[in-house]
Amino acid sequence: MAASARPRRSLLYMPGSNARALEKGRSLPADCLILDLEDAVAPDAKQTARDQITAALAEGGYGARELIVRVNAIDTPWGYDDLAAMATVGAHGILLPKVESADTVRKAGAALAAAGAPDDLVIWCMMETPMGILRAEEIAAAPRMAGFVMGTSDLAKDLHAAHTPMRLPFVTSLSWCLLAARAYGLAVVDGVYLDLQDDEGFEASCRQGLEFGFDGKTLIHPKTIAAANRVFAPSEAAVEESRKIIEAFQAAQAEGKGVVLVDGKLVENLHVENAKRLVALAEQISQLESAAAA
Repeated sequence: MAASARPRRSLLYMPGSNARALEKGRSLPADCLILDLEDAVAPDAKQTARDQITAALAEGGYGARELIVRVNAIDTPWGYDDLAAMATVGAHGILLPKVESADTVRKAGAALAAAGAPDDLVIWCMMETPMGILRAEEIAAAPRMAGFVMGTSDLAKDLHAAHTPMRLPFVTSLSWCLLAARAYGLAVVDGVYLDLQDDEGFEASCRQGLEFGFDGKTLIHPKTIAAANRVFAPSEAAVEESRKIIEAFQAAQAEGKGVVLVDGKLVENLHVENAKRLVALAEQISQLESAAAA
């Protein structure tokens, strides 16, 4: 199942055990909220978090934001109960942590179906272990799959790697997951940036993620939403150039030509496809922001 086309510039983790955070999420300008039952929730608060997420989604008020619930792993005491509880609460997706095989995705999908989940409830996978990275292609091909979320903090621990500004220790892992995701038409979003005091470093990390090809970035604090939204959105200049490319190519096709020069640059169909993607993304962002302001 390929990912739906929509803006995913900013995906903010929100602990399900924090009722105030769940309420605040209704007014935050994040494209997506990841309502968390896993790492951000202590063992003795798992049931409370599950109940509060269920209640929050039933109440609604999140507008056009994408809503994803990160459940506990299926080999934990809470995993299957999380899947059963979240199957019909109205979330758009379920995020599975520490996925290392397609079998995990299939088991989670079967559990969701048994609990009455709709066919369009998709599965996302955290890619955060060496084995998971190595098996990215088979995981991407599993049923209900919509996207990858990079878990670079856990990955750094397992790799014994350092968090360097250029993230060179992660290049292979990030690129491998991007290749697998794009090969199967999935979305793929970058991992979190841990230093909330380093605004310049955060923005640089976002720009690097954009250059890699990520759709957006996972976040741990609302203060970082604006920068992520700005970096991962097409610039006005890029959108204007894309519209020019589309118009020029359409005119060339009307004359029976397969290529055209735009501002001295050769434009072929592949450039037009990317131009259409950028224009569509910009239009969706505009609609999302208009809906949030209404």
